[in-house]
Amino acid sequence: MSEFVEATDRLAEVRPAVSIFGSARVPPESPYYQLTETIAHKLSDAGLGVISGGGPGAMEAANKGAFGGHGPSIGLNIQLPHEQRSNPYQDISLGFRHFFARKYMFVRFAVAYVVMPGGFGTLDELMEALTLIQTRKSRQFPVILVGSSFWAGLIDWLKDRLVGEQMINPEDMNLIQVIDDPDQVVEAIFRHYETRGFAPLPAERELLLNL
Repeated sequence: MSEFVEATDRLAEVRPAVSIFGSARVPPESPYYQLTETIAHKLSDAGLGVISGGGPGAMEAANKGAFGGHGPSIGLNIQLPHEQRSNPYQDISLGFRHFFARKYMFVRFAVAYVVMPGGFGTLDELMEALTLIQTRKSRQFPVILVGSSFWAGLIDWLKDRLVGEQMINPEDMNLIQVIDDPDQVVEAIFRHYETRGFAPLPAERELLLNL
């Protein structure tokens, strides 16, 4: 409960913000790292906060890019036996022992998800967001996959198996956008909100309260 209270208090004024996910294992010389840093910097310069997992790899790249821009760089760090270490590029750094509290904050305070190439943790965040939007337990927000060649197999499988075997509706695939260009990522987010603004609508506030 203390993790919920502290994080909610610290993040309440940080809006709008975009959550960026990706592998903790990509080194700084990786094209994925560099692409993540570029996207985060552009989002930050556009006035958006950037929320990452606060650790190494793509998380570090996201915080580093935002740290050099105008918007706040936020890290939601998780205590793990291995891999996770806090990166130094955070204006706001929060620590979590419990995954479920941390995952709640990613959704609660994000106006969009940008999903870089990653492993099980990245897929976990992606699928949870899609589930919440599909079941209307959360407001609809852009879910953008970056790296078309990396995600191509998953997209094909979702279409062939989940849509093909009627596990999801064909229109559920519209919840996902695949974009490689950093400028187009920023544009897609702003386009989604251009007629309504970033603030939650009254019905969406109710959804967020019951998330």
